[in-house]
Amino acid sequence: MRLREFFSDDAIELNLQASTKDAVLKELVGLLHLDDKAQAMLFKMLKRRETLGSTGIGQNIAIPHCRSLVVARLRCAFGRRLEGGGIDFRAIDDKPVNYFFLIVAPPLEVSNQYLPVLGKIAQFAKETDVPARLATLTAPEEFLKLLEEKNI
Repeated sequence: MRLREFFSDDAIELNLQASTKDAVLKELVGLLHLDDKAQAMLFKMLKRRETLGSTGIGQNIAIPHCRSLVVARLRCAFGRRLEGGGIDFRAIDDKPVNYFFLIVAPPLEVSNQYLPVLGKIAQFAKETDVPARLATLTAPEEFLKLLEEKNI
């Protein structure tokens, strides 16, 4: 299993417009191209998850994640916001967040990939050169190439 398998071009946004935590979550959910009702439900689940503790893991990176019936298989999205210095996500290092990795999985998945994918994204994010390289991406394909290059 490789991270690259879970991301598609149309679920990558290098210029998020959102300027608040809630708006970022909504924009990320929108990248999954679900119907309005499913998007609203997913947003609620992500907000609930954030009340348990921020998914901001430090180094300007957050990994909002949850399980929800609105997806039939594990789905991921990536968003970046460089303008305005990032979003206050109450990250563990108290720094604003610029890079967002969304993970959504069904409540029961036979392949049980949710936690391994979460771990792989955290591992990818902790690579010393990753935040700087994420800042210089100009197209979704470059993000996908970076995932392949890191081979995580």
